[in-house]
Amino acid sequence: MTSSHQRQSSVSPQLSNVVSTHSADSGLSPADTRPVQHHIEEIEVIRRYEDFTTIGFTLPLANHLLLTSYLDWVQDASRAQLQRMIVNKKTEDGFVITGGRAALWRRKLWDTYDAGQAWIVITIIGIAIGLNASFLNIVTEWLSDIKRGHCTTAFYLNENFCCWGAEGTCEEWKPWSMIWLVNYILYVIFSILFAITSAVLVKSFAPYAAGSGISEIKCIIAGFVMKGFLGWWTLFIKSIGLPLAIASGLSVGKEGPSVHYAVCAGNVLSRLFDKYRMNASKMREIMSACAAAGVGVAFGSPIGGVIFSLEEMSSNFPLKTMWRSYFCALVATAVLAAMNPFRTGQLVMFQVSYDRDWHFFEVVFFIIIGIFGGLYGEFVIKWNLRVQAFRKRFLTHHAITEAAFLAGLTAIICYFNTFLRIDMTESMEILFRECEGGHDYHGLCRPVNRWSMILSLTMATIIRICLVIISYGCKVPAGIFVPSMAVGASFGRTIGILVQALHEASPNSHFFASCKPDISCITPGTYAFLGAAAALSGIMHITVSVVVIMFELTGALTYILPTMIVVGVTKAVSERLGKGGIADRMIWFNGFPFLDNKEEHSFGVPVSQVMNGELTVLPVSGTTMEDIEEILKTTSFRGFPIVHDCSSQLILGYINRSELKYGIERAKRERTIPPTTQCSFMPSSQPAEDPVSATSAVSASLCARGVFSIDFARFIDPTPLTVHPRLPLETVMEIFKKVEPRVVLVEHHGALCGIVTRKDVLKFQFRLENRENARSEDDIASDRCREEKLWGLIVQCVAWLNAKLSIQRRVTLRSGSENSDRVESELPVRFEVELDNRRFG
Repeated sequence: MTSSHQRQSSVSPQLSNVVSTHSADSGLSPADTRPVQHHIEEIEVIRRYEDFTTIGFTLPLANHLLLTSYLDWVQDASRAQLQRMIVNKKTEDGFVITGGRAALWRRKLWDTYDAGQAWIVITIIGIAIGLNASFLNIVTEWLSDIKRGHCTTAFYLNENFCCWGAEGTCEEWKPWSMIWLVNYILYVIFSILFAITSAVLVKSFAPYAAGSGISEIKCIIAGFVMKGFLGWWTLFIKSIGLPLAIASGLSVGKEGPSVHYAVCAGNVLSRLFDKYRMNASKMREIMSACAAAGVGVAFGSPIGGVIFSLEEMSSNFPLKTMWRSYFCALVATAVLAAMNPFRTGQLVMFQVSYDRDWHFFEVVFFIIIGIFGGLYGEFVIKWNLRVQAFRKRFLTHHAITEAAFLAGLTAIICYFNTFLRIDMTESMEILFRECEGGHDYHGLCRPVNRWSMILSLTMATIIRICLVIISYGCKVPAGIFVPSMAVGASFGRTIGILVQALHEASPNSHFFASCKPDISCITPGTYAFLGAAAALSGIMHITVSVVVIMFELTGALTYILPTMIVVGVTKAVSERLGKGGIADRMIWFNGFPFLDNKEEHSFGVPVSQVMNGELTVLPVSGTTMEDIEEILKTTSFRGFPIVHDCSSQLILGYINRSELKYGIERAKRERTIPPTTQCSFMPSSQPAEDPVSATSAVSASLCARGVFSIDFARFIDPTPLTVHPRLPLETVMEIFKKVEPRVVLVEHHGALCGIVTRKDVLKFQFRLENRENARSEDDIASDRCREEKLWGLIVQCVAWLNAKLSIQRRVTLRSGSENSDRVESELPVRFEVELDNRRFG
């Protein structure tokens, strides 16, 4: 199965210059390359505006699959090859022939620049990502600390910088008040204010800046078109709203959104270069590299970012893309290290190092942590999707109110817990540390506080899980990496403290025989570290990238094996309980047309059961301009098969909707085209001898009778991908995954039987899965009833609160008016008494 593109037109000499592999064979003069490039750009503009531009979050799944659009990577590869030939032809004729020896050197310099342009673009993008990450780290730390106090020496400093070098107490950092209740109220007010600001910015300027963005970026890298998701406004609002959302105290993180703003930066900056603006495959390389850089600056782990992009983000990851991803992550991380936002030499706040080895008996507890990671991931995914369904049904128009409520609720609850009150990254830094070296936060390492700390950490784990479930997905920039790691860290530290207590209670037990006397045997901080790895692996269903990220965070070679054990157990439990991490589940929940390369299917049906047999075809001849315009007006198909005639349905080619519209618009731009103009779609079997005057715009014999004829041959793909109706559906899915066409034609003995797209395949897959995991109508009705009861309870609470506030407001206004009336009645008496006193003083 092959695919090429042979496109001809006969409207005018300019239209005849349209992109064609035949035109490349016939040879283009330097004057011809400019109009050819212009036609390429015009077709791309039409295609871009016809593609799906937005996703309504209130549409059902079926509507998503009907409205979405997907890139055809086969056609994109053909266009990219033609553009390279045009550029090569232009440089050969324009530099060498007209300039002699001096022009030869200019051409060599141009070739060098063109070959190195990718590395220039990657370097610029990496620098931008590193600078943006530094800015976000500094602003986030200041906003998080400003809720609890301020620096008396310089208001713009956070607590760490304000108390830099101070030993013991810090006199420069002051709380807002010496009264505990005032500090508590200000803490809640700041949290709500930050959340409202972030939600308003997102809703008013860039709705796509909400959420994590990883699910959407996975689909975009695979070819899914979402115009505006990676634009300037999304980048700007994401960079401003993310620190506000994190500082509000919501149980959200910045690591997932770091991938989004990194890919936004790559998309925006690379489009400044013509080489990338019109080439989707090169843009895919840039996006994969930016995703790696985003994770690299978020965790201070460039290699982990590359592995994450390979394991989770990219459906196509050749060696060239891996090398560019590595370089982009390297540049971004190097810039972040040079900026040194924490002034500690660390790339992230929770970066630690361990100097003690682990013992073999601890594997039992590592397995327990791994099981917790798998259970946590499945529990959070299941209930978060239910919350997302409730949010989509009832809270779509209350995004700002929801964010403010969640921030206020989080602040009210978390203020009383030592490990929930502070920022999650700071909490992980504390929990990861060893007890030696003076790292004793609020008596965490003191044996006398052991059971109170266990209770506090257990409560922090439970509360954080609940807050993650209800917070992830609200309409602010929000990730789930760090909240999950914070949950795992608090649980792991709890296990570590319990194991330490068990060892101290029975130091001579055979179970602890490998522990050396007079040396601390258990390091609770390592359990927190492994718990964070388990929770991250459980929520995302990733393995290798988690191990690499955790290794780069600690630099401890000795803890690679425990991390692999924990992550392996977590992966086994996760796969046993559910399929796919939260990013994959969100793709399914939103109905994005994404075929996962990691999935294996066994349908046992031929493609004929999935194909669409209701077709709109274009015969080779006998179609008028009026007929074509009516077809374009009444249908939304992205292309049309070309057949010999409507009765035989013999396939001759395929034409894209965007190129057909371009040909019509170009023809009308040249002259007035009557509705009765005859349109020809016969593909040319021989390359045109002269692309400028291959065919004339108007037939001389027909022109005398006032009848025009337009030939669209140059726009037709004469060899579209075709399959037999009995071909297994699994093979067709592999074609979509590996070759990545937009459409595959189904033919039998040359006659068109139907068309199959990835949307048809996905709809069949969804129907099959729903049939296998069918829920009764009673269960669905019961869930809806519970959701409606919950919404009714929320409405009643809001109405009750509003009524109370209204009564209080009326009482205040009434008392104020009575006081003012009393004062006004007393004023003349007071004035007369004062006059009498002055008169007779």
